[in-house]
Amino acid sequence: MASWVLTAMDLACQKAQRTLFEGVSFSLAAGSWLHIEGGNGCGKTSLLRILCGLAPAAHGQVLWPSYSSQTSHSRPDRSVLHYIGHALGLKPDLTACENLCADAQVSGLSLSREQAMQALAAQGLQSRAHLPVRVLSQGQRQGVALARLRTSPARLWILDEPLVGLDAQATATARALLQSHVDVGGAVVMTSHHDVGLQGPGARLHLGREVGRA
Repeated sequence: MASWVLTAMDLACQKAQRTLFEGVSFSLAAGSWLHIEGGNGCGKTSLLRILCGLAPAAHGQVLWPSYSSQTSHSRPDRSVLHYIGHALGLKPDLTACENLCADAQVSGLSLSREQAMQALAAQGLQSRAHLPVRVLSQGQRQGVALARLRTSPARLWILDEPLVGLDAQATATARALLQSHVDVGGAVVMTSHHDVGLQGPGARLHLGREVGRA
């Protein structure tokens, strides 16, 4: 099995004839993390979407490891990658529990209601599990999205501001979740305005600057 998960080679992004970033290169190994930083409008979300295969790069390549069933130019499936963007991908009229079960079904995974409830309870949302997502707070909705990670087989998590809207306790729970994923050989790419505080091999990438080891 390859020792790395993801490689970006000389990526550039342009929008409305404006270059958001260019020359972005890195290799992300299993058991490590990459924290992408930068001001609003610098292209952090655009970079995540390029990495996921949801948007094309103006220049450069994203290469996936040889153990993936995907080619190096295709979008990886949910057995390889789990992406959570700003929109979270939740259905507002379904309950939190139903959202986890529906998400697993779409991904071709087997997930019982009991397993969904366990994942929500681990996020501190057991009392909210049977409420429609539309009545939950922003932080609670974020917690539901993070609970999906607990049921995902993907080794690579790509997360856009995973701590947004979370209170202190939920933030600590989310940090522990991310750390445990890295500790067992997973990999995390994330944007965040906060210091997530992950330990172990990792790097910070400030768009417009070189990658620096943490």
